[in-house]
Parts: sequence; structure tokens; C-alpha cells
Amino acid sequence: VNTRDPAFGLTAVWIETALREQAQAYGYTVVDASTVVATHLNHLILSHSAELLGRQETQALLDHLAKDMPKLVEDVVPKALPIGALQKVLRNLLDEGVHIRDMRTIIETLADSAPRSQDPEVLTGLVRIALSRSIVQEIYSGNTEIQTMSLDPQLERILLQAVAGGGENASIEPGLAETLVRETVGAAQRQEELGLPTVLLVPGTLRALLSRFLRRSVPQLKVLAHNEVPENRMIKVTSIIGGRV
Repeated sequence: VNTRDPAFGLTAVWIETALREQAQAYGYTVVDASTVVATHLNHLILSHSAELLGRQETQALLDHLAKDMPKLVEDVVPKALPIGALQKVLRNLLDEGVHIRDMRTIIETLADSAPRSQDPEVLTGLVRIALSRSIVQEIYSGNTEIQTMSLDPQLERILLQAVAGGGENASIEPGLAETLVRETVGAAQRQEELGLPTVLLVPGTLRALLSRFLRRSVPQLKVLAHNEVPENRMIKVTSIIGGRV
């Protein structure tokens, strides 16, 4: 029976248990029903993890870290940063699929950055840079070369001008937004067909804006900033977005 994998949306086929070996012989990946259900539940939890992180959960993370580094935690929350701002930073990270298990690096980065800015969006960007090696490793595993989508230079300039003029309230002109979404969807499909991660590499000032905007249409998209790519990684652009803008 034809179906679709609930976690990742891939086409699939239900088969009888007796046909398992035959399906494997034909090159199919065979997964039992219990594993499909468990994977789907895990995917749902990860997809909504930001919504599950409340003040109480944030405090519990701090309390756990404070057992080993009480002075560090004390100096950051609430002295340098209110717990609500920390919660926002952590939720921003989770929204984009970034693990927050390295709380030490996150809190140390906030300790250094909070005196200069209390803006959760700015702080999130700085924490992402501190976590960049693990972020890229999570996406590309052991590969030294990262295959990524990129913006056409003309489109990039237009978007940079929009950000410079609008600040936090920057928006994308409707016609341009439609073209950007359409081309990103097409490029993402080509990446997936090639078996490559769906990643867009952009200047740091555009990263947060494009991530929020494009993930509505391409939920699996990861948007990386240039300064989040470790120096030991080689960049190979596999698709240009906006060449006809």
C-alpha cells in the first residue's frame, strides 16, 4: 500500500512482514512499524521543543549547570541577563534545530556579550557563532567540504539594503519575496535529489531574517552565516538562488 513517511514526508510503501527480505533484495530500506512511530514522535518533539521550553525548564537547565559552575551562572542570570532573555535565546536556537546541550558555551558567551547587548536576537547570533563547529558538524558530519546554496550577488545586495533600511523591522517586497520563495523551494528540491543537506549560506546580517521567512515554505532549510563556517571547511556552492531577480 502506498503511503508517506510521517516524520520526513518521503514516499513509502507498507508491506507484509513476509516480504521484508524480498524488498531489501530490491534495494528498499525496510523499517518496522514501531520504529516509524517512535521516529515520528521524536521528530514531533524536536519540531516543537522551543514551545516546550518554559521558564521552569530554563531554570532547571541553569540549576543543573550551577552544580558544577555556580559562579558562572550567578554572574549571568540574573546579574547580567534576565531569565526571560535567556529563555528567548534558547528558544531561538531550538526553533532552528540547534542543540542546547552545551549550556556551558552558551552561558559563557552570554556572560561576555550581555554587557554590550540585551537583545535576544543579537545574543542568539553570537551564541550561534560560538556553537558554529557543532552546528556545522551536525549538518555535515565528517565531511570537510560543505555543499550549500547561495544567493545571487544582485539579490544579496537588494536584501542587505532592505535590512540596512529597516533594521529589526526589515521586510521583503512582496514580488521579490514570491520569487525568493519559489527559487528556494526549487533549489531545496534539487539539493535533496542529490542527497545533500538543504542549507543556504548568507551574510550574517541576513541570516536571521531569511531563516524566519524561508522556513515557512521550506521547513527543513538550515540558514548558515558566513562567519558560522569553521575555517577548516571548504565551501562548494551547488545552487544559486535569485539569478533571475
